[in-house]
Amino acid sequence: MRRIGMLSFVLGVGGAILTLFFHILLPSFSSSSLSVAKPLSLSIADSTAIQYQAYSLPQANVHTLLIAANDPLRMSRSARATPAISPNLETVEQFAQREGAVATLNAGFFDPLNQKSTSYITLNGEVIADPRQNERLMENPDLFPYLDRILNRTELRRYRCQQLDRFDVARHLDPSPAGCEIVDAIGGGPQLLPEMTLEQEGFFDAQGGEVIRDSLGSRQPNARTAVGLTLDGNMLWVMVAQKPELLGSSGMTLAELAEFMKTLGVNKAMNLDGGSSSSFYYDGKAFYGKVDGQGERVERSVKSVLLLKDMG
Repeated sequence: MRRIGMLSFVLGVGGAILTLFFHILLPSFSSSSLSVAKPLSLSIADSTAIQYQAYSLPQANVHTLLIAANDPLRMSRSARATPAISPNLETVEQFAQREGAVATLNAGFFDPLNQKSTSYITLNGEVIADPRQNERLMENPDLFPYLDRILNRTELRRYRCQQLDRFDVARHLDPSPAGCEIVDAIGGGPQLLPEMTLEQEGFFDAQGGEVIRDSLGSRQPNARTAVGLTLDGNMLWVMVAQKPELLGSSGMTLAELAEFMKTLGVNKAMNLDGGSSSSFYYDGKAFYGKVDGQGERVERSVKSVLLLKDMG
C-alpha cells in the first residue's frame, strides 16, 4: 500500500481541529485473493480534508479518495464534490484543467456515438442532462422492456435542507426528504450498498436460470468506478484499475467492489460508468483503469465527472 498524501482546505473557522480515525481492515476475498491492507489513520485540520490512498492488490490496483465531511453540521461549502458535464467528450485531466479541480472521477453513463448522456445530471437545482432526450436510448427496441428501470437508476444527490447540506444515494424517482431539496445529482447505477440492485435498475436479467442481459458484465472482473458514503457523512471515491500483466483476468466484479467499499466503512454506495471509462485524476496525475489486449492503458474521454475543487 502506497500513501501519497493529504490536502487540507482552510475554512476560516478558527483553530478548531477535528481528528478522524478511519480504521480499515481489508480481508481476503476468496474469489479474487485480495490482500490485507494496513489500518489507515486520518487527521483532519480545520474541519475538512481529503486523502488519496492506493492499494496494490493481487487482482487490481485500486485508487481511493476520502473526502471528509466539511464540518459536523455539513454547513460549510468551501470544498465539495460537484457534478460536471462537457458538450464534447473530455478526459478527467481535461475536466480538471478546465474546472480548476483538485480531483475528478468519471461519473455517468453516456453513448459514445452521439456523445449524449444516458444518466440524469442536476447542477444547482437545474437538470442539465436528461436521458429521455437521447434518441438512441429511447428508440432502441432492445431496451424497451427496461426503459422504466433505466430512467429510475441510482444517483448521488446533494440536498439542501434549510441551511444544511448533505449527500445521499437514492433512485431518481425517490422523493426528497421533508424540508430538503436536490441541489446537485449525478446518475449511474446500480446501487452497491446496502444492497445490490442490478435487476431493479435494468442492468441484469435472468430467465429460467439463463442470463439474457448483463450490460455491465457484473460477474466478470473489470475496471470499475464507484462512489460511497460513510455513516459520518464522509465520501469515498473508488477507481479499480486492471493490471497489465493479468490480461483478461484482473479488476473486480461488482460484488467484489461492493465488499471492498464495505470494508472501508462505506454503508451506502453506487456504481458509476466503468470499463474503458474508469478514470481518476488527483493532484496533477491521471489514472486510467482499463487495459487493452496489448497491456496498454485505455485513455478514454467521458461525458461527465465528479469534481472536487475549492469553492472559495
